[in-house]
Amino acid sequence: MDYDQLASFMEVARLRSFSRAAEQLFRTQPAISAQVRLLEQECGEKLFDRSGKKVQLTPAGEILQGYAERLLGLQKEALQAIAELNQTPRGKLHIGANEATCLYVLPKTFARFKQLYPLVQISIYRNFSHKILQKVQEGQVELGIITLPHTGSGMEVIRVFRDEVQVVTPKTHPLAKHRSVTIEQVSQYPLILPKTGHTRNVIDRLFRDYRDHVQISMELASVETIKKFVGAGLGISLISRTYCQPDVAAGLLKLIPLDGQKLYRELGLIYRRDRYLSLPAKVFINVVRESTQVPNSAPPLTTSSIS
Repeated sequence: MDYDQLASFMEVARLRSFSRAAEQLFRTQPAISAQVRLLEQECGEKLFDRSGKKVQLTPAGEILQGYAERLLGLQKEALQAIAELNQTPRGKLHIGANEATCLYVLPKTFARFKQLYPLVQISIYRNFSHKILQKVQEGQVELGIITLPHTGSGMEVIRVFRDEVQVVTPKTHPLAKHRSVTIEQVSQYPLILPKTGHTRNVIDRLFRDYRDHVQISMELASVETIKKFVGAGLGISLISRTYCQPDVAAGLLKLIPLDGQKLYRELGLIYRRDRYLSLPAKVFINVVRESTQVPNSAPPLTTSSIS
């Protein structure tokens, strides 16, 4: 059993045709058939059922297909790893992150990375954390930055961001004069909240005891939009402090800590533990490790956390 035989077998399995597989691999049909016969002799089982109009995998063929895919993938990764030994990072790096992360967490990291590796092109898939996790699991995005904790398995996690979530109001709002506010006080005013996601779930639990009179004025998908509408006096919200600091400095918004508890938002860079990482991904991770302000060995949070 060799990689060439496995490649021919996989192409026949994909196309359900020996002749079409031969065309794709620029070989003759007898040559492809001979390679499959050798595999069948070594396995001691028929791999394809040729009785109908289309070629179908047998149960033995279905088993081999899964292993062949992994073997060919490992071969490709091994060759790529060897080829990258003395290479300069180049090509495209696919990263998943949401809008606020792109605007407030990653710019300095991206700037440092591009300074060190100008030949790498960064492609960003922007979406909610659960969508990014799904894309990383499927192998469509190599690295993802998501809210923690996460529910995915087989993921390596590097903590990259930790920030307190506070109440944000217009500067002229009645609550703006307070040094801290309670959930009960906040519940008395119209709220502008994230439309979906982990943060929204935590906020809903936070206001559970006051749900009978909580007034949700608006539900929005973008942190930037939430801030704009808060600034326009249409409601108040709960947002990570870092996301609002430019607006606070400009005198547009006021941040107020919650009284009696602290809520935190944590972000982590994730990648599949069982998948080979490209050279651009490896050096990006190194840059993140050097620039992150959240030690990966930090103790678990002892206060309430928002995810």
